[in-house]
Amino acid sequence: MNRSPWSRLLIAVILLSGLSASCIGAEVSYTPDIDFIRQAPDENLTYEEAFASDRWQALTSNSPNFGYIRDTLWLRIQVAGPASINLLEVRYSQLDKLTFYLLEDGQLARRVITGDQYPFSQRPILHPHFLFPFERKSGHDYHVLLEVETQGAMQIPLRLWNAQSFFESSLTESQLHAVYYGILITVICFNLFIFVALREHVYLLYVLSTLGYLLLIGSLNGTTFQLFWPGSPATQNQAMLLTVPFAMLFSLLFSRSFLKLKATAPALNRLVLFTISLNAIVALITFFTDYSTGSRLTVALAIPSCLLLTALGPLQWVRRNPQAGYYTLAWGALTLGSAITAASKYGFLPNTFITMYGMQIGSALEAILLTLALAARLYQHRQDRVEAREAELLAMAARRSAELKLMDHALHNPLTGFPNRASFEMMLNDLMMRCPDKRYAVGIIHLSNLQSVTKTLGHSNSDRVLELASKHCNTVIRDIPGAIPVEQNDTRSFFLASLDPQTFAFAVDADLGEAAPRAIIRGLDDLHYPIEYLGMQVPLDPQVGIAVFPEHGTDANTLIRRAAIAESSDHARERGMAYYKPSRDSYSADRLTLVSELRHALQNNDLALFLQPKLSLKTGQVVGLEALIRWPERAQTVRPDEIVILAEQTGLINPLTRWVLEQSLSLRTRLMEHGWELGMSVNISPNNLREPDFPLFVQRLMSRFHTHEGTVTFEVTETSMMQDPANSLTALNSLSAAGIPISIDDFGSGYSSLSYIKQLPASEIKIDRSLVSDLASQSEYRVIVQTTIDMCHSLGYQVVAEGVEDEITAELLRDMGCDMIQGYLLTPPLPFDEMLDWLRDSGSQQRMLG
Repeated sequence: MNRSPWSRLLIAVILLSGLSASCIGAEVSYTPDIDFIRQAPDENLTYEEAFASDRWQALTSNSPNFGYIRDTLWLRIQVAGPASINLLEVRYSQLDKLTFYLLEDGQLARRVITGDQYPFSQRPILHPHFLFPFERKSGHDYHVLLEVETQGAMQIPLRLWNAQSFFESSLTESQLHAVYYGILITVICFNLFIFVALREHVYLLYVLSTLGYLLLIGSLNGTTFQLFWPGSPATQNQAMLLTVPFAMLFSLLFSRSFLKLKATAPALNRLVLFTISLNAIVALITFFTDYSTGSRLTVALAIPSCLLLTALGPLQWVRRNPQAGYYTLAWGALTLGSAITAASKYGFLPNTFITMYGMQIGSALEAILLTLALAARLYQHRQDRVEAREAELLAMAARRSAELKLMDHALHNPLTGFPNRASFEMMLNDLMMRCPDKRYAVGIIHLSNLQSVTKTLGHSNSDRVLELASKHCNTVIRDIPGAIPVEQNDTRSFFLASLDPQTFAFAVDADLGEAAPRAIIRGLDDLHYPIEYLGMQVPLDPQVGIAVFPEHGTDANTLIRRAAIAESSDHARERGMAYYKPSRDSYSADRLTLVSELRHALQNNDLALFLQPKLSLKTGQVVGLEALIRWPERAQTVRPDEIVILAEQTGLINPLTRWVLEQSLSLRTRLMEHGWELGMSVNISPNNLREPDFPLFVQRLMSRFHTHEGTVTFEVTETSMMQDPANSLTALNSLSAAGIPISIDDFGSGYSSLSYIKQLPASEIKIDRSLVSDLASQSEYRVIVQTTIDMCHSLGYQVVAEGVEDEITAELLRDMGCDMIQGYLLTPPLPFDEMLDWLRDSGSQQRMLG
């Protein structure tokens, strides 16, 4: 028989595997990052509740695959990338119900309900896969919520596409599927012709077996649903359940006849007959059970059935059955593909091209191989032995090459080629062990702007920028006096190691580096030089942290960790480089103990609020009090700013702020009982402005203390607002709408713009003490403060000067038109009872200042 047509068919089947490697660039499709929520069967969530929920978890695999579960699955996808991305594809057609929500800036823009429990015509696009087209407008934020319910396997392979590119790719895939179907149909017709001609029932059984796999794959792909019964989802589901036992039953009958088990292996023959009976029973059960149970039964029985069919070949091969060779190869391919697909349905394997199309590839190979076996029998044994030997030699060569690559990859970053963390730690520990008397500086370089570059230019361009940046940084570090190579050979010298995609490490002889400070400063400036890429100057904003051996640690892990702490400090963000200081280490053991004590103090009400007055320079009267947190019960004093920073770093700032607000309102109630109608100011953290429910909490709290409406002012620092200007403005507008006066604290210490300040719903500006403390001695400060007061008055703000400690400063501020002062000139912050005494005795001070 001419082998050329069959060779071409085999090549066509292999081309199916090329679907997973189609040359689709990031411009036309990508697999998005996915968050998920599992919703129990007795739980109901609306899309608003799901979108606002805090239960979202990041998906760790490339594609959702949870096996057979009863839960409803919510998926959240942020639609990013170019504006041409306008289509969501769900590549698995056996899902009962999918509800597609498109959210534009958090608002529902479109909802679509479909699934294989609905007529095929209800799909947005008539395609075997679930396709959801959508439109995007520039300047808007888009999210997709996908609510999935199914009784079958909960696997949801997703991809975002440009619609035109999808259909171009889909056309290629459809053509390859057509090749696959053509192979099976050709095999069926060829063997049916032989059956008609020879009347040998083994060919008819093989025709029915191949037909079973053709119907099974067609059902899995949704092709039968689209072509044969698009208006009957129930028929599609029942057909899906029947095709598996149908294919197994006739495959077992064919194998029994092909291998002549009745004559050659009676025991195996009885086992095969028993398995045939089980498949027939399961086929009947599918008519009386639900889809989930039926699906699990058919898949569960298909696995041992395929294993049995696979084992028959080797067992008969050992017995020198002449038909067993091709049979073994054919059923091995089919069983492997079926097992991979079944394991994917149970959630044991992730959704990939192989797991989704394993049965197709296996069945196509099985059909071709068994047809060749039926038509031409076995190839020559000598040719098989030669090919097997060649394959073994190729495998040995590939194994050796793979081992060398694995060794190289184990010690190097795959993108930059630089030594990785393991390699750097080995070098550093060896260096410290060989020369323990020398001092070494371990540096961490973090490219803080790389994520923004990735979001702007895409991952491919970002990878290229990272390669250029790593080479640039390596050159800069190489020229620093005392730089120590991490790896060096005849062809390359690495002075950097890649710790993660945007962080590098290096080592320097500390004594040599400190002896050349100008070279260090020049190197730091060179590091900050932007990378030129595609005609653009791309800034990467590197931050450098330094830890020194042996002062800061005596092992590589500790030095790297402490250098990373220095790199993430405010000092490094402001100046570009910082040395490790234990006092700034928020991850030290002492700080962990302090966190536990603070949590305990908050629970047991061991914290306290001290009060500091604000005095009107026009009337000489106390017009308000600022509530300041203190920790009087602790033996070792903790500064108030340390309490706030610690709370912000550990998540305690939210309950702490709520406690301060409630205590402040209670203190003002007590002040009113003593006849003092004074306003109260409370400091608010930027973390509070990012809480979605903080304005609602404030509204509810003020409704409980309704007599204090409009008298409690929230002070927000200028610097904290500029960390997230848009969200801060939104939160402050919500608070202002609820009747809460807003004060901008520490004004003059940050870098906010006048246009931004004008948008704030504030009524008061507090000039930072750094500008006030030297007002009497620094003429340039007087110019700045006078300008600030005039500007704020022109914008309608009251002005408060903080940190006033002497009468000369108070007089200068009165002459400048400042409205209020606050500081030690009046009094340090006092507990409530002492503040009452001060208020009673404050007449003389007020007269003096009035």
